[in-house]
Formats: sequence, C-alpha cells, structure tokens
Amino acid sequence: MFAKTRPMMKEALNQTLIFGKFLCLLHITDKYICSPVIVHGPSMLPTMNLTGDVILAEHITSRFGKLSVGDVVLVSSPENPRKTVTKRILGLEGDKVAFLVDPSFDSGNYRSVVVPKGHVWIQGDNIYASKDSRHFGPVPYGLIHGKVFCRLWPPDGFGSLDQ
Repeated sequence: MFAKTRPMMKEALNQTLIFGKFLCLLHITDKYICSPVIVHGPSMLPTMNLTGDVILAEHITSRFGKLSVGDVVLVSSPENPRKTVTKRILGLEGDKVAFLVDPSFDSGNYRSVVVPKGHVWIQGDNIYASKDSRHFGPVPYGLIHGKVFCRLWPPDGFGSLDQ
C-alpha cells in the first residue's frame, strides 16, 4: 500500500519545494530589487495624487549610494520609524540648501544648512503640506528604502516620474 502512495508523496514534496523557491524569489525581489508601494497624502502634490498612487521603487540605487538631487525616494520617517514617507532629494552630503522657514507666511525668512556627511535633504513637492527636512533636519542615508522610478496607478499617470 505504501508503494502506491510513494509517487504521489514525492510529487507533493516537489511541488512544495517549487512553491517555497517561488516565495524566496518573491521575497528577494521585493526586499532588494524592486517593489510596488501605495503612496498617498498631500506632501507630494502635484507629482503624486492626494488619494493615492501605486508606484514602483527600486532598491539597488540607494544601496550603492547612487542617488542624485531630484530623485523621489521612499524614506523611513525620522519621527515615526513605522511610517514610510515619499519625498524628493534636494541636497546630498556637502550641499548647501536654502529653505523658507515658514512658507505659509512668505516672510522671506530663509535659512541655509550644509548637509552633513552620510545624510540627504528631503522635501515634499507641496511645501505647504509637507513634514520634511525643514522640520527634522537632514536624514541619514540609511533611512532611504528606495528610489521611485515608475507610477503604475492611476492609468492616466502611468510611466516615469518627471523631475
């Protein structure tokens, strides 16, 4: 009787191994190469929609330190590490960044900061509704998860994000 079920058990084991390999590949791809992310909120208006966009973020560029000014990135919030925010890089280490302290009062009160080594300066495209480096200072490079390179949803916005 055991001889009759042996081929069936062997096939089940093979299928389980294939499924396990697929899950490992999916994990590696999502964690280290490219992953889809849903982003929403007012801080990146008009580049991204208030109600939400589905974007693709690649994780290779940030791991090798090849980001540049103008790139849109996913970053762990310095204020709440459980939260991931989407912002644009406006300054790399060594860059001098000038910013309006309170844009809602257009007082002309600008401050300048030199971005320290190992950090970047990030800001939302909508300076009136963005909590960014103007509030918490330069962000350590290690908090960057990836670079946004493509919008998948909504369909009318499909394609690369223009700088």
